Amino acid sequence: MQHKPIIHTIDEHFEIPQLIKTRRITALLPWNYTLTDKRYPVLYLQDGQNLFDDFAPFGSWEVDKRLTQLSEQGDGDLIVIAIDHAEKERIAEYTPSVKTKLGKGDGLQYADFLTDTLKPNIDSHFRTLPEREHTGIGGSSMGGLISLYAAMKHPRAYSKLMIFSPSIWVSPGLPNEFLTQATSFRGKIYLYGGAQEGSDMVRHLNAFREHAKPHSERIELSVSIREDGHHNESAWGNEFPKAVRYLF
Repeated sequence: MQHKPIIHTIDEHFEIPQLIKTRRITALLPWNYTLTDKRYPVLYLQDGQNLFDDFAPFGSWEVDKRLTQLSEQGDGDLIVIAIDHAEKERIAEYTPSVKTKLGKGDGLQYADFLTDTLKPNIDSHFRTLPEREHTGIGGSSMGGLISLYAAMKHPRAYSKLMIFSPSIWVSPGLPNEFLTQATSFRGKIYLYGGAQEGSDMVRHLNAFREHAKPHSERIELSVSIREDGHHNESAWGNEFPKAVRYLF
């Protein structure tokens, strides 16, 4: 019997009051969710269109297949919430609301939506473990950047960060700001990047590692760099099970 997750569309038009928009939100529930009364940790992931759709234009992480494999190996017992991106307005939503190389974005409103609107809704409708000790957030590229920013703005909401190939070039000071300003954040961070994404990616990840060392009493950091890693969904999907095992 395959342990395929239950893919449940929560809402095709979930309201984002902070941005006066709507968005598709999808839950990937453990295969036996309806057979138990168990409560689960939750991972909120950006770029929902690219997480489990076999026909996604830029490829897929194949999160559903990865979760199946993890479950069959006794791991990956969690709920994944996939938040679709905003298509043409994706960059604006995923850009921090400060002066960046892409201008000032709508990242603060988006981060507030994730934490103040979406998370309470998920916790009230599903059997979650709502405490920050059991709550993660993550994404890739700009989705990784906004996930780090959201954790900085709401450090008491999350304790597990899955940051893949983050677009740190957009806001180079963000990692150090997170480490020095979000002093109430305690938890684990899984950083991943590929050497084939360009020299800046590895440099930024190594700099993050160095800056995090003085904060090791409250932050447990794992940095994974693949020499053959490219900036694409296939690479992030391959890394996903390792990150899940580390974080959860």
